[in-house]
Amino acid sequence: MSPWTLANIPTQQGRRALITGANSGIGYYAALELARKGAHILFASRDRTRGEAALARLRAEAPNASAELVTLDLASLQSVHNFAAQQLEQGLPLDLLINNAGVMAPPQRLVTADGFELQFGTNVLGHFALTALLLPLIQKAAGTPRIVTIASIAHKRGRIDFDDLQATRSYAPMRSYQQSKLANLMLAFELDRRLRAAHSPILSIAAHPGVANTNLFHKGDFSSIERAARRAVGSLIDSFLNSEASGALPTLYAATAPEAVSGGYYGPQGFQEMRGGDVGPAKISPQALDQAAQQRLWLFCEQLTGTTLL
Repeated sequence: MSPWTLANIPTQQGRRALITGANSGIGYYAALELARKGAHILFASRDRTRGEAALARLRAEAPNASAELVTLDLASLQSVHNFAAQQLEQGLPLDLLINNAGVMAPPQRLVTADGFELQFGTNVLGHFALTALLLPLIQKAAGTPRIVTIASIAHKRGRIDFDDLQATRSYAPMRSYQQSKLANLMLAFELDRRLRAAHSPILSIAAHPGVANTNLFHKGDFSSIERAARRAVGSLIDSFLNSEASGALPTLYAATAPEAVSGGYYGPQGFQEMRGGDVGPAKISPQALDQAAQQRLWLFCEQLTGTTLL
């Protein structure tokens, strides 16, 4: 069987797609390819200047693209509520939500506008609230709308510390990142189960990019020595693992492939799932499949965000 490639993406004509963190990395390339296939892109960025520059780049690469810049900061629940209120007022159906934006391993513990640990607050709680608030528009979409959650192979080493979700007692950059990516995957599975119980046509699908040289790897409060080291490692990742463009392929598969199933988790099929060549089912850690923990985490997210999702 031939590898799944960009050529396999079916037409996206008539679909509206919201992509968080669309101004860079995997989000940008997902937006670009969906736009090339005819989707109208809600190009979400927390920084308007960077968003405008990235949208100009997209229009240069895809002159016929239908796209609009929307400002959305997932590290602020007020920003999420404001954005959702604007979308609900317009009342247009949303066919595809790609929860892509993320923060990776800042060396010091930082917090969101609401006081949550930055990685958990952005990667998990911001997207949970966004999905909850936009669900009425997703439910209005015809056919089989999709909610795509971007996880990571880092989830395999993650543990949910229910006694210290915000890392107030002890903060380790990668440990908090691994926890947030495990939480993303667990919530995608719990969302699928709840959608199926409600007999909803909406699909909840997760994906991961392998190891890709994205802005997550470079952006942050790093020393000059660490920044130089990360640039060097980034070049090696491009050479031997995944570029941003190839890292976006599993996201596009989850977002568009007819064979992608709700509750599925997809990633690269190369060495240790770190690089591309094809897209297929990804390996899931045992802790990600713990349904009791999924449900407990879901309730925590509802309480912390003040939103109800299904």
